[in-house]
Amino acid sequence: MLNLRRREFITLLGSAATAWPLAARAQQPAMPVVAVLMPYAESDSTAQVWYNAFVRGMQALGWTEGRNFRMDVRWAGGEVDRIQALARKLVDLKPDAIFTVTTPSVNAARRETRTIPIVFTQVTDPVAQGIVESLARPGGNITGITIFEPEIGGKWVHVLKEMAPGTTRVAVIFNPDTAPYYRLYMRAVEAAAASLTMKAFEAPAHNPAEIEAAISLLAREPAGGLIAMSDGFTVVHSDLIIALAARYRLPAAYSFRFQVTKGGLISYGVDLIDMQWRAATFVDRILKGAKPSDLPVELPTKFELVINLKTAKALGLEMPPTLLARADEVIE
Repeated sequence: MLNLRRREFITLLGSAATAWPLAARAQQPAMPVVAVLMPYAESDSTAQVWYNAFVRGMQALGWTEGRNFRMDVRWAGGEVDRIQALARKLVDLKPDAIFTVTTPSVNAARRETRTIPIVFTQVTDPVAQGIVESLARPGGNITGITIFEPEIGGKWVHVLKEMAPGTTRVAVIFNPDTAPYYRLYMRAVEAAAASLTMKAFEAPAHNPAEIEAAISLLAREPAGGLIAMSDGFTVVHSDLIIALAARYRLPAAYSFRFQVTKGGLISYGVDLIDMQWRAATFVDRILKGAKPSDLPVELPTKFELVINLKTAKALGLEMPPTLLARADEVIE
């Protein structure tokens, strides 16, 4: 009888040991989910570089997808109308945080939720747009890194004039639907242009046909120059804008490095790879319990001036030594 009881005890002990890991696994909380809303096309190689910078930032902070968190990514393909529908689908998943890129994306997400934490990048002046209450105290459920520096519009005018001294008129191309903040840039553009005895005017466009119409109109008179505003629309249509500037032999200034590597003349703007990497620190802190309202909005810290010598030569422009000395990168 004693041996039987011992055998029964050992059997019960073994069964319990087998059951414990199953029970432990069943009690483990589900992995946190980070939703990502990208306004660009998934096939866009530049947008993939930005997205991968965010992924690498998460990895550097100890987050590995599939091991200790999940990511659900949606790509809008540059279509403004799709962004809102995708934001709704992401919110329905009830993620632990939403990472958004550009103003249309963060606005779409905040229309769908006032509780799920939202982190943004590539957003211009979030205070003026009502996205956050202030940079130091965002309030609500949104925080991130703003792309806006008030004087950057003036920088575009100055580098364009320095690169192409004969420029007396400058058109700023943007989409009012994706860049509702355009007046913030235009004030700086107009002030800089006036100081250089140049005329600046708006060239709004909503589709590729309107882009071509605006640029061809600019080219009808001599001494014209072009600025492609920091705008998701101009980013998506960078290839078209660069090709048209080359066709009409217009000097053009851009916001981002990748536009110059694709053939644009000159760019001055934020290092977007660094910005996406830094965004991961916000998501990391939120997943660890921080509230967006307690995380101050950060300003950009890295800017870069990039020049394409090949494009300058094609336009018959000579490289000013002072501009060359300031350039972070010169593409030959």
